[in-house]
Amino acid sequence: MGVPSDDTVLIEKGKKAGEPYVITVNCPDKTGLGCDICRTILDFGLCITKGDVTQVLCELELTLQRVKVTTTPDGRVLDLFFITDNMELLHTKKRQDETCEQLHAVLGESCISCELQLSGPQCDSLQCISSLSPVVAEELFRCELSDKDTRSQALSSEVKKLKKANVMIDNSLSPAHTLLQINCIDHKGFLYDILRTLKDCSIQIAFGRFSPVNKGHRELDLFIRQKDGRKILDSEKQEALCSRLKVEMLHPLRVIITNRGPDTELLVANPVELSGQGRPRVFYDVTLALKTLGICIFSAEIGRHSTTDREWEIYRFLLDENCKCHFSNMVVRNQIVDKVRRALMGW
Repeated sequence: MGVPSDDTVLIEKGKKAGEPYVITVNCPDKTGLGCDICRTILDFGLCITKGDVTQVLCELELTLQRVKVTTTPDGRVLDLFFITDNMELLHTKKRQDETCEQLHAVLGESCISCELQLSGPQCDSLQCISSLSPVVAEELFRCELSDKDTRSQALSSEVKKLKKANVMIDNSLSPAHTLLQINCIDHKGFLYDILRTLKDCSIQIAFGRFSPVNKGHRELDLFIRQKDGRKILDSEKQEALCSRLKVEMLHPLRVIITNRGPDTELLVANPVELSGQGRPRVFYDVTLALKTLGICIFSAEIGRHSTTDREWEIYRFLLDENCKCHFSNMVVRNQIVDKVRRALMGW
């Protein structure tokens, strides 16, 4: 038979009750491999205890590309999901029936109808998010947060700790690789955010190690090199990489609450990988957080927005003014932002 050449993925249970599973991946190397693996783990490895539409879509391995959710005057809700099938079987009647059955099972009698149709060319024009005002865009995409922020960016204690993240580069320990050392507070998608950044910067990872969570903190050592196989010796490149990593750890997601005319709008943004992939399960985490707060969504949409240096995935939620929350109260608005950010960061 010779030496096996096929890719291998092994999943092993922990040796003792309560210990985590061990996933072993054996496959050809490439730039961004770690990021791709972490993204998959983040996509499927969350512990979900409550069910809704977005959970069903995730369990069915259907990826949300865009959403339009609207409430009609008679109190009904029309949910329009633009999805792609990771299994590439959605063109078959069996797969379509399975999807509709799962959604009917979760929604019960509240589901009046469920239809699947192939989207037309009009879907392409929906990929751009509705225009953001310059003031809102500046608040959403700025790199720094002030401890005395007077706008809608609530600063939790964890975010303040993230501002103290340590990122260091050392070229003295290896003749062939640059050592990247990171120490910061832990959050959901910690490895994904770091490896996503390295992938976008065309940095290759030879090997590394990371410690278990210790009092809410993580330590990570990575031996890296540039795409051409050389160490990172240029001081400006080192500084730029460390600065970029700090920003990505502090701001893996942006969350603000603002006014959209007479309405109150929640905005969530995450950077899109250079490959075009967005962060998994953002829509699910946000809607679950709002549900926990007892806040209803009047309408929602997902799209893309480009700034001078990158592309972003934007989630816009118009909040229902008929709920008991007083959205004009700054304390309430900050509580909403903090609750949503905590759900997204796993705090």
